[in-house]
Amino acid sequence: MGNRLSKIYTRTGDDGTTGMADGSRVSKADLRFDAMGKIDLLNSQIGLLRGYLTQDSQSQPNHVQPNHVQPNHVQPNHVQPNHAQFDAKLSRLQHQLFNLGGELAMPEYRGILAEYVTELENQIDEWNSHLPPLKDFILPAGNIVTSQVHIARCYCRDAERLLVALNSRDDNVSLISLQFINRLSDWLFVLARVVARLDAGREVLWDKNTLS
Repeated sequence: MGNRLSKIYTRTGDDGTTGMADGSRVSKADLRFDAMGKIDLLNSQIGLLRGYLTQDSQSQPNHVQPNHVQPNHVQPNHVQPNHAQFDAKLSRLQHQLFNLGGELAMPEYRGILAEYVTELENQIDEWNSHLPPLKDFILPAGNIVTSQVHIARCYCRDAERLLVALNSRDDNVSLISLQFINRLSDWLFVLARVVARLDAGREVLWDKNTLS
């Protein structure tokens, strides 16, 4: 790997093509590279989210339970998640997304496991059990961390659409990977609800009467 990364530019892509793992050349405008690029962009957005979480943690070290969350929605033995726990989960996701990019570059490679989907589902269920029921639509707004989670969620949906389109064309995207990217967008939605409650924050709800 060190030799491969020692030279940054190769000029081999100047004709608008790029190399696949099997040595073939494919147009940079190909749908497969759209999907790979969107996964890379999603990964970068999650990296930015981690940076915001770190910044938020350093500026507001003492996290309090917000008073707008009703007590009956919080289990008595529930430990409120903190920034470090979120960062560890997001770091793991970044590595998993890098594996997913590897699958797209090498369709015979399998880097996303069924257990990753189960992990996301279990975490969604755990978080949801301590959140108030969702009675209104949530706007992608709030503090900078919450807003960044929503941005990552939107890119995740974009990535899913491209993976579905790619699989419709080539029929070689893993079903587990399709499940993973679908579940990840749900995970990010619930994460936005959770982090909105850090540091006495709150969700921004859609009000149908705002424009009337």
